[in-house]
Amino acid sequence: MQFEASKANAIDKLNNFVEKNLSDYSRLRNFDFGPDKRDNVSCLSPYVTHGVLNEIEIIKKSLAKFSFSKNEKFIQEVLWRTYWKGWLELRPNVWTDYLVSLSSIREKFVDNKEYLNAMEGNTNIECFNEWVKELKENNYLHNHTRMWFASIWIFTLDLPWQLGAEFFMQHLYDGDAASNTLGWRWVAGVQTQGKHYLASEWNIKKFTNNRFNNIKLNENAPPKVSEKTHSIVKQNFSNPQTIDQKNLLIFENNLSFETTEFKDFKFKKIYLISNKNENRSIKLSEKVIKFKSLLIKDQEQRIKNQSIDCVIIDINEVKNIGEDIIGLYPTVGENLDYLNSNNLKLNFLYRKLDQFSWQYCNKGFFNFKNYIPKIITMFT
Repeated sequence: MQFEASKANAIDKLNNFVEKNLSDYSRLRNFDFGPDKRDNVSCLSPYVTHGVLNEIEIIKKSLAKFSFSKNEKFIQEVLWRTYWKGWLELRPNVWTDYLVSLSSIREKFVDNKEYLNAMEGNTNIECFNEWVKELKENNYLHNHTRMWFASIWIFTLDLPWQLGAEFFMQHLYDGDAASNTLGWRWVAGVQTQGKHYLASEWNIKKFTNNRFNNIKLNENAPPKVSEKTHSIVKQNFSNPQTIDQKNLLIFENNLSFETTEFKDFKFKKIYLISNKNENRSIKLSEKVIKFKSLLIKDQEQRIKNQSIDCVIIDINEVKNIGEDIIGLYPTVGENLDYLNSNNLKLNFLYRKLDQFSWQYCNKGFFNFKNYIPKIITMFT
């Protein structure tokens, strides 16, 4: 479970998975065999989250190996992250409301023993305790395990989903505002009103190869209820006509400039934006902050290798750059929050994949899934 913070390592992981393990993905993907046996899943999400690898790059590589029908489940999973981002872009108030409720709940639970025990992996549920340890040590959890973990947190330990989502964001290398927040909302039953996910003993035993026993869970809990509704906000994701001769800002979600559709434009200077904890609503673990920092440095070196003027700056310094600024869109989350709260109005550049795909994110994933062949045809 090593995640080296480099583009070269990400490409090696991708190539290795496609060559050796993609063929069994559909059959084995739901099994969590433990942190030392992750061959059945790609473990690419930390790189996709940071834009070190992009979704189309991964999908093209998989389609060069197998047909769409054999790859369909893998491609769907790759595009889940695209879908979650699009869903949140159309309803940005979901993120804003989450942070407001989180701040209030934090105060109420600051000394709550059950909450503190859960974060230390000190509960009477063995598998949950192991996953807490794994999360902190490896900064990654199997996707199926994330669902079990969230369900146990919410329905058996009876803790607010908002605190669980924060806990994940603090420790996951692939944590982002959309996938993480909406995933926890979905498990709780507030993303799709009335539809929640309940972990069960038999399911955990089966898909962990009987690694755990005596898993006593609340398997009959009703879904959580939210009185908030979030309507779609009409957005404009079009790019400005004038791009050349601007100062370009790149945030932590787009750390592979050389593979973007904007790589051939002539920018005055490229600024890679580092966002440390002092400007975040959710304070990330030192390991996650370091992982982001190393990925940013890796991107800086690759850009400088192309003889492009590039520098890493703290997000606080953006206001000092002056005029002629344009940014690769950071998506809803902490970086966009900082720009908005400091009244830093930028023109953004949107990826073609996002511009095309996000229009299909107005409903549930099963609706989005119908458009995946269209998306594939457009970009591969």
